Amino acid sequence: MKLTKFLPILAAATALPGMVLAQDSAPVAGIDASSDSIFILNSLLFLVGGFLVFWMAAGFAMLEAGLVRSKNVTMQLTKNVALFSLAAIFYYLIGYNLMYPLGNWMMGTDETGGYLGAFGPAILEAVGVSREAADDYGYASTGSDFFFQLMFCATTASIVSGTLAERIKLWPFLIFTIVLTAVIYPIQASWKWGGGFLDSQYGFLDFAGSTVVHSVGGWAALAGAILLGPRIGKYKDGRVHPYPGSNLALATLGTFILWLGWFGFNGGSQLAMGTVGDVADVSRIFANTNTAAAGGAIAALILTQVMYGKVDLTMVLNGALAGLVSITAEPLTPSLGGATLIGAVGGVIVVFAVPMLDKLKIDDVVGAIPVHLCAGIWGTLAVLLTNDDATLMGQLIPIIIVGVFVFVISFVLWFILKATMGIRVDAEAEINGLDVHELGIEAYPEFHKG
Repeated sequence: MKLTKFLPILAAATALPGMVLAQDSAPVAGIDASSDSIFILNSLLFLVGGFLVFWMAAGFAMLEAGLVRSKNVTMQLTKNVALFSLAAIFYYLIGYNLMYPLGNWMMGTDETGGYLGAFGPAILEAVGVSREAADDYGYASTGSDFFFQLMFCATTASIVSGTLAERIKLWPFLIFTIVLTAVIYPIQASWKWGGGFLDSQYGFLDFAGSTVVHSVGGWAALAGAILLGPRIGKYKDGRVHPYPGSNLALATLGTFILWLGWFGFNGGSQLAMGTVGDVADVSRIFANTNTAAAGGAIAALILTQVMYGKVDLTMVLNGALAGLVSITAEPLTPSLGGATLIGAVGGVIVVFAVPMLDKLKIDDVVGAIPVHLCAGIWGTLAVLLTNDDATLMGQLIPIIIVGVFVFVISFVLWFILKATMGIRVDAEAEINGLDVHELGIEAYPEFHKG
């Protein structure tokens, strides 16, 4: 079967509001690929991108384990395993169906699995192609789509974990994770990626989720941090008392794992690998993603040297992550130089945002709010610099809408949990460490032997 027969479906798949994570690619003349090959390559992109994003769960776990004190490491590791597992189950049960109302994984409306189930009906309506023709052609497996989208949902929950470390109870946090991954994240994501009003009415551009994923985690974390309060002794006598992390080697390893996973995060969001143009786009996305991280790291390195007289490794690590978050909203259209500068601004934002939060007495243990919320907002606005289809109001208004929705709902949920179960451990447990009090297992037991 010739590809040219189904080019209208491909065009709709990349342009339809319910599907646009990626930019459109012009068909390449002379390409003669079978439908099976396109189906396989597109599904492969989802699967490879998905397991790279899954590996980011390990990155978050190592980063947080390295940046908390040794008495709380086991708790952070437990939270990261549990939150990912809960996200996998509840996104399957509830979230995927809320995010993509045109498809229904749990109920199995896509019986053949021959095209992308979440988007198939809308694609057919847009191009006037029969269901039989679409099934015969194929786009990508529904399972690969579900797997890829799940990883983004789980990433959002991981962002919250680090901010609230060292003083939050385990079970209230896990309850919040369930609601975040089953309801809060999917609803707002549907407004952009599920054919919702942010895409159709505002023309909102967010390629892989600087706002839809990263700022959402940041807003949820901010609401929790405000209600939870700072760690004991963090802000005392008008001064900020830093609590050094237990293992900067682990934190650095976690950063590199996240850096690696981001190639799947952004590259997989091209959503197609069946043409030469798509593969060329994925390669550009990889290159821009990498250089943005480098720009963020170097900006933080230089700035901390200038401001403090010494380089701060934790700022450099978060600078790299902020660069990655900054380029996520549009990793395709910038030049390499432009991507580097966009990432560098993200690194600068982190260096200034961390002490700003301390002045407000908002205790963010790992710096997730500066990295994912502040840099996420910047990255979404930076789309205006390189993509002519973006408009100021089309980017700014959705940022505000998503922010208000997520922060208000998260704040209410945290407040309910605080009033009913309590969300913070008592002072004795916090001083002794959550590992012993909440779990009874220490990550480094030999350090405490007499």
